[in-house]
Amino acid sequence: MVALTSLDAVREVAQAHGQAQALALIITPGFSFAYDGQTSYQFTMGDTLFDEPVIRKDLLEVLFSSKPSKVLTFDKKALLHAWREDGIEPCPVAFDAMIADYLLSSNHPIDSFAALCFERLNSKAPTAGLLFPLMDMMMGELREKGMGFLYDEVEMPLADVLFSMESVGFALDRSVLTELHEAFSRRQTELAEQIYEQAGERFNILSTKQLGTILVEKLGLPPQKKNKTGYSTDSDTLDALKDRHPIVPLITEYRFVAKVDATFVEGLLKSIAADGRVHTSFKQCVTATGRISSAEPNLQNIPVRTAEGREIRKAFVASPGNVLVGADYSQIELRLLAHISGDENMIDAFNSGADIHRRTAAEVFHTPFDEVTKEQRSAAKAVNFGIVYGISDFGLAQNLGIPVKTAGSYIKRYFERYPGVQAYLKNIVAQAREKGFAETIYGRRRPMPELKSSNYNTRSFGERVAMNMPIQGSAADIIKIAMVHVDKALQDAGLNGRLVLQIHDELIVDAPAAEAEATARLMEACMEQVADLKVKLIAEAATGQSWYDTK
Repeated sequence: MVALTSLDAVREVAQAHGQAQALALIITPGFSFAYDGQTSYQFTMGDTLFDEPVIRKDLLEVLFSSKPSKVLTFDKKALLHAWREDGIEPCPVAFDAMIADYLLSSNHPIDSFAALCFERLNSKAPTAGLLFPLMDMMMGELREKGMGFLYDEVEMPLADVLFSMESVGFALDRSVLTELHEAFSRRQTELAEQIYEQAGERFNILSTKQLGTILVEKLGLPPQKKNKTGYSTDSDTLDALKDRHPIVPLITEYRFVAKVDATFVEGLLKSIAADGRVHTSFKQCVTATGRISSAEPNLQNIPVRTAEGREIRKAFVASPGNVLVGADYSQIELRLLAHISGDENMIDAFNSGADIHRRTAAEVFHTPFDEVTKEQRSAAKAVNFGIVYGISDFGLAQNLGIPVKTAGSYIKRYFERYPGVQAYLKNIVAQAREKGFAETIYGRRRPMPELKSSNYNTRSFGERVAMNMPIQGSAADIIKIAMVHVDKALQDAGLNGRLVLQIHDELIVDAPAAEAEATARLMEACMEQVADLKVKLIAEAATGQSWYDTK
């Protein structure tokens, strides 16, 4: 490694290499670059008062003045942000070591270049030149394992899309959040007074120790379990006690409202940037299934199954003169279950256009389709989605509030009607145990060491993951491909809408009002055509001034 202590020294090295074919660059930690795998250059600030101050922009301008034909790096998205912030014209990025590692080691992805160099090359000196042998090694492994498509056509272009989404941001209406904060604060006060009345005294409701004492020692409720601070008051404990005393559901609601207010409402208020938008950071290389997550703030876990959670969506609004166009997949995981399992009855149910949950209820409960009750459809829906996650009769019984024996009979009848699904669930676990991994329809792998564990609980967890990963992971692959296609299609069509959010199976585009209809149709077409399955993918778009309006 050659140390450089001035901008002139960096310029001399860059000029000596002329218009290089490849430039490897690591921005942090330090600033390291290389033109081959033999010599790395590390920029280090001089340590005297006479040394000229050098900022990242200066270094990048020098290195990219010759326009290298390809760039090797550890974090493409971070480099794109650096180029944008420093006004540098981007160059093609040929290799992202973090993305390659994520595909190859999805259950424990590396979080730093130093860790990758040590793990892959046994090197404790993470300099840019190591990107060359890493590229040869990791790209060869990706091709060998059949993940070239995921790297070339999905993850690498997706990094550009996520960079754009982070840069554009999502507009937030501060007044809506302020009103929500005030409403949630009032509700907390109301609930607190009701709780104090039931308890006969005032106490810190959010204190586990004080709450446990009130519930067990004062109100005489049966203790469920104890911990270091006293009686447990976690959500499972409160759920078990909800019918024992009217104070319990009040406490549950109080906790929920307090969390929504503090975590989401106040959290979002603090996250509004000077441009009036929230710029979340999308995490591309974290989850073992391939799902994208987000942080600072986390927009993926805004509760949407409750009225309070849905209210928060009203704060996410379109830019001035624009509307939001939201499109999401209809029952994508169940459609993937039908495709992967090849079950003829389930495939026919989807392709006939019938309500899949009503159809399942009719077959499981031996009831004419038109006579299925709301309760029967809800039970069938729970079974449909539960099967995807390897649910047990005990788990289904808890979800539906029915006896375990009854839940077991539901599952038994379900498998009788969908024998291909039952065969799939058995075979996929056996395949994962034999191969050592589960995989999606696009070849994304999730190593499965849990299946060979001597611990029953660990092994059972592995079996559920093996059943679900091909389905959930394939859904993740499909939404990623859809994002890439939608982003490109918008630009190719000359439309000015831009993706601002991906959450679960849903995409949101901030588009000019005059282009709303064209954007909606384009999104539906792109999302429905990304995969050729045995059942049709269905995407449904809606428009509105807020995210709430698009649902």
